[in-house]
Amino acid sequence: MFAAGLKCPGCGSSNIVDDDLYCQAQLVCVDCGSVVSEGTLADDPVGGTDVSYSRTTAVTKKPCLNLIKGLERVKEMCRILRLNSEIEDLALTYFRQAYQQESFINVTLQRKEVLAGCCVYVSCRQRDWPITLGTISSLLDADSTLVGGVYQEMIKILNIQAPFVTIADVIEAHVQEYKISAQHVTEELAEDSKVLTKRAVALVELAGDSWIVTGRRPLPIMMAATYLAWQSLNPNKHRLKLSLDKFCHLAKVQKRKPAVMRITELKEVLCKLGRELPWVRETVTQDNVVRLVGDILEHRHTLLTRALRTHETAMQADCPQASALNSPTEEVTPSQRSESRDQTADASSALQLCPTDRTENQEGDDSHQTEDPEPNWGVRVLFAPPCVVHAKRRRVEPPPVQNVTGDEEISDSEIDSYIRTPQEARAFALMQKAVSSSGSGNS
Repeated sequence: MFAAGLKCPGCGSSNIVDDDLYCQAQLVCVDCGSVVSEGTLADDPVGGTDVSYSRTTAVTKKPCLNLIKGLERVKEMCRILRLNSEIEDLALTYFRQAYQQESFINVTLQRKEVLAGCCVYVSCRQRDWPITLGTISSLLDADSTLVGGVYQEMIKILNIQAPFVTIADVIEAHVQEYKISAQHVTEELAEDSKVLTKRAVALVELAGDSWIVTGRRPLPIMMAATYLAWQSLNPNKHRLKLSLDKFCHLAKVQKRKPAVMRITELKEVLCKLGRELPWVRETVTQDNVVRLVGDILEHRHTLLTRALRTHETAMQADCPQASALNSPTEEVTPSQRSESRDQTADASSALQLCPTDRTENQEGDDSHQTEDPEPNWGVRVLFAPPCVVHAKRRRVEPPPVQNVTGDEEISDSEIDSYIRTPQEARAFALMQKAVSSSGSGNS
């Protein structure tokens, strides 16, 4: 190959060819054999040519193995839940971002797997896809407390705003899990999912109005509402005789143990409202209240008002002192008004204490006086939060006893508290008589 424009410095010939016989190409004069140029490296700049890092012999950086497994786990859960591609891409993005944080790098593999589930959960909530944290916990076979802790930590680190989801928003997806359509069960037990969802949502709203939902896990409440809705839509003998265990086995779902208690609480609320129905003559109990669920839910707001008014009237009837003080009186002077305020405050406290079996404080010695603890106010109202109705008893530390010799006198009130039966009272009287007679004989 001839190189145009070049001349041999030795003979001045322009007959110069490219000699590529060796590994380095050279320009050689054909006439005299002189080497005109020693190759392309002689024409390179002093610092060498710029070569990109990707074209060198360095190995391309690959993602971590646990990151690859986490991304695959996210895709698996999205396919199990049948999520669309938008939610799946968002979950993968959140997992990549969270995995780069220090809080999720040097942790256990279980915590990283839970992180993948939390990314799927927050993506569903942001795209209005109904799902609960309990569903994620079941898919991961992990403790719900651990899943909740990782979820709170993740949204705090990534600064994610997840919308609030109520039970009514996810109960439609929950009802779809029950295989009780005409294709799976007989005609007497089959029910349309849309009609069942509408009745279950109404029961959940009633549970929310009566404080049953407060502080409770959603899955047992949804299961209890679905079970009662299924029974009440067609209360025949085939449905009423099926227990929750048989219903879950029929619908091919896993039973939640707290759902039995939620069913009992829902039936108690339904009984309280069913007694206010004016056309019901029979006594409403938990055995026959299922037949009245449709009427109760249709008029639940009116029945709630009537039940609260009836309970308030019964409370005032039990405490006539408070109702008498609250009645209108004649015109009074300002000094009498202040006394009336004090009496009204005393009456309100009496109204709270009246329905309970609280005993009066009794004085033993002049220097000692006992007081009973404040009773639970949740027992006195018609509807109250579960933490108030079933309040935990606080541990009361006994007062320190000092200088106990055993010769202290026992008050009559303490002695009376030890006596329980008439036989014990007669034995105590005979003992006192014998002690007094022996004392008089010795004197």
